[in-house]
Amino acid sequence: MEKDAGPAVAGVRLDDPWYEASAADWDEADGVDGAADGPPGPGEHRPSAAEIYLEVHRSEAFREVRRRYRRFVAPAALAFLLWYLAYVVAATTAPALMARPVAGAVNVAMVAGLGQFLTTFLLTWAYARHARLRRDRAALDLRWDTQELTRGAEQQATGGRGR
Repeated sequence: MEKDAGPAVAGVRLDDPWYEASAADWDEADGVDGAADGPPGPGEHRPSAAEIYLEVHRSEAFREVRRRYRRFVAPAALAFLLWYLAYVVAATTAPALMARPVAGAVNVAMVAGLGQFLTTFLLTWAYARHARLRRDRAALDLRWDTQELTRGAEQQATGGRGR
């Protein structure tokens, strides 16, 4: 029997892309799935989903992912903005410079304009590479841990074991 991997809204399934239906309950047959059975006992507190997300938000691992993101994005955005503004300022204040021919009918303005496109593509490539090498694994690990914790909190709230 195949389990539903997520809720459906207006005929569109909202599946968790990391949820593998075939292996979802692989260890539940013996009652070992990381969550205790039944309601919490006296003095036992299981965190809610909101508490779990707040805990993750305050964690050092989350701060490190954000720090790595900001270390790349802030300087890259500033550099690109300055490069764009330099192009606009040069085009409006130094038309003779921008009209200077480089090769045939190609002038400095055309080369700089094409340079804007080139730097956009290079920046996109650099961002994707930086994300893949410096942030994706840590963010995926955080997401995985958070999903596991919230899945346990959801099961506790519903009193059941299924998705």
